[in-house]
Amino acid sequence: MSGIETILGRERVITALGVAAVFALSWFYLWTGGGIGMSALEMTAVALFPHRLADGGGGMDPSLLTVVLMWWTMMIAMMTPSAAPLILLYRRVLRYHGAAEAKSAIPSMLLLAGYLTAWLVFSICAALLQKMLQPTGLISGMMLWSKSAPLSAIVLAAAGGYQFSPLKHACLMQCRSPGNFLTAHWRPGVAGSFLLGMRHGLYCVGCCWLLMTLLFVGGIMNLLWIAALSLVVFVEKILPGGEHVGRVLGVVLIAWAGATMLV
Repeated sequence: MSGIETILGRERVITALGVAAVFALSWFYLWTGGGIGMSALEMTAVALFPHRLADGGGGMDPSLLTVVLMWWTMMIAMMTPSAAPLILLYRRVLRYHGAAEAKSAIPSMLLLAGYLTAWLVFSICAALLQKMLQPTGLISGMMLWSKSAPLSAIVLAAAGGYQFSPLKHACLMQCRSPGNFLTAHWRPGVAGSFLLGMRHGLYCVGCCWLLMTLLFVGGIMNLLWIAALSLVVFVEKILPGGEHVGRVLGVVLIAWAGATMLV
C-alpha cells in the first residue's frame, strides 16, 4: 500500500476520488459551455414542449471534433455515477484475490476508461446526427432543442417504447448486477481491465442510448434535461425497483409524445 493510501486509510478511496474528479471536471466543462461559445445556463429552459419556444436567432457551427467532445463530456457527466459501483467492486475483488494490480488504482481507472470509450462511440454517432439535423431546421441552430413537433414525438415515443424491449431489459440487468457481470465476463491483467470496462460500457449504451436521444428534444446543452436524464439513469441502474421505474417512465414518454402532437 502506498503512502497516500495509508494516510487515507483505504485504497478504495483513491479510486473513488479519481472517479469523483472525472465527474466534477466533466460537469465543469459542461457548465462553461462545452466549447461551443455559450454557457449551458444560457441554453437551459424549462419547457415540456420545447418546439414551441423561441428559436433564439442565429446559429452556431462548431467543428465536428468540438461537438463530439461536447457529447462525450455529457455522457461522462451523466453515466460515471452509475458506473461507480462496478469500479469500486472491481477494486475490492482485485484486493480480495491478492492480485498484483490491486496495489495500484491504474486497473480501476483503465476499467473506467474502457467504459467511457464505449460512450465515445455513441458520442461520435450523436455528433454526426446533430450535424445532419441542424441544417434542416429540425433543431435550433442556437439553442439546440427540437423545433419540430413530429421530431419530438418520434423521439419521445421511440424512447418510451424501448423501455419495454427485451434488449433494454437484458442490458439493464447487466448494469444492475455488477457482481454477476464481473463473474460472467472477468478478464485478467491490465489489458483485461480496459476490455472489461468497454464491455460493460457497451451494455450501458445498449440500455440507455435512446434515453440520451431525448436531448435532441429538450436541448442538447439544457442542464435541466441533462440532470433529469442523469437521475433517471441512476435510479434505473442503482436503486431498488429501478427497472419498474423505467417502465413507468416508458408510459410517461409515450403519453408525452401524444401530447406533443396535440399542442
